[in-house]
Amino acid sequence: MSLRRPPPDGIAPHEYNSKKKRKVTEICQALNTDPIDVAALRRMAISEGGLLTDEIRCKVWPKLLNVKMDDLPPAPGQELREDNEDYQQVLLDVRRSLRRFPPGMPDEQREGLQEELIDIILQVLQRNPQLHYYQGYHDIVVTFLLVVGERLATALVEKLSTHHLRDFMDPTMDNTKHILNYLMLIIDQVNPELHDFMQSAEVGTIFALSWLITWFGHVLADFRHVVRLYDFFLACHPLMPIYFAAVIVLYREQEVLDCECDMASVHHLLSQIPQDLPYETLISRAGDLFVQFPPSELARKAAQQRAERTAASTFKDFELASAQQRPDTVLRQRIRDRLRVEERTKSILTKPRTNRFVKLAVMGLTVALGAAALAVVKSALEWAPKFELQIFP
Repeated sequence: MSLRRPPPDGIAPHEYNSKKKRKVTEICQALNTDPIDVAALRRMAISEGGLLTDEIRCKVWPKLLNVKMDDLPPAPGQELREDNEDYQQVLLDVRRSLRRFPPGMPDEQREGLQEELIDIILQVLQRNPQLHYYQGYHDIVVTFLLVVGERLATALVEKLSTHHLRDFMDPTMDNTKHILNYLMLIIDQVNPELHDFMQSAEVGTIFALSWLITWFGHVLADFRHVVRLYDFFLACHPLMPIYFAAVIVLYREQEVLDCECDMASVHHLLSQIPQDLPYETLISRAGDLFVQFPPSELARKAAQQRAERTAASTFKDFELASAQQRPDTVLRQRIRDRLRVEERTKSILTKPRTNRFVKLAVMGLTVALGAAALAVVKSALEWAPKFELQIFP
């Protein structure tokens, strides 16, 4: 389904057309070399404008995913939907996906595409029983369906599901949450002030979940922005979407810092992505951050953070504190403390002018106890169930 795309903002039509022609020529040259120059195709997909048209995407996306055009999955049979445990959930999600189809599309055509969308998802799951369906998966599949058609989309989505999306299709969300944690690590490296503000607000990373697991397909209204990002992500490391998510948050730094520093306010702001983002600039910036802070470094920092939070890492402090709690040690300490208090009381009685310092000391002790109590309450609340946030409106 080819949609005519206007030139990017800030580029004159004649200049854009000239660049576009040169790029089309370079893409054709890369496709016609023997063997195909996949590295050049990746550069074209990443560089400004991406792959330009859906006709080109039909040729290049299979090369980026190493899918052979002469080995596509067979057409699904009637038995595909029978006794399929995912069918009802897939059906519900696809029925809710009306806004993912071009506006003005005839109902009959859209309904036909929705049936194809269901078949693609069920066929991929049937052929790969180790994969588990998740809500939002259909937002990725529909993008491929609209660009390349049902049979090729099935092959591309299958390859994508067993590679780029593999972590999202586990039985649990453990790996997905682990990837989401990289978001704050990246922000901390680039903008510690913004990171600390978000930590203070306790906003977490749930606002970016639908960004990550749908490759932004669920949250962007303009289809040309969606396919531009897909060009970029298909040509890059599977973790590039989390770098792009970080870049969006960093780009909105001032909006975030102007928010009330509480979870509800910051979450509401960040969960609403502006539709007029400078996508080419953000894509370039995401690439820069990937080079500056590669996944290996993020993994090391994440492991370090986990280690610092484990019981083993704090055992030495605990052991030292415990050594001071033996009965004989405690009794001797209580005697010393009582003698100090008696001496201090005697001094206070003979020197009334020092009374305000005593008050300050008592206030300091009260504040310290209050902070300790607050820390205990906060840790308890962290174990309590969080209220549900609607991720897919």
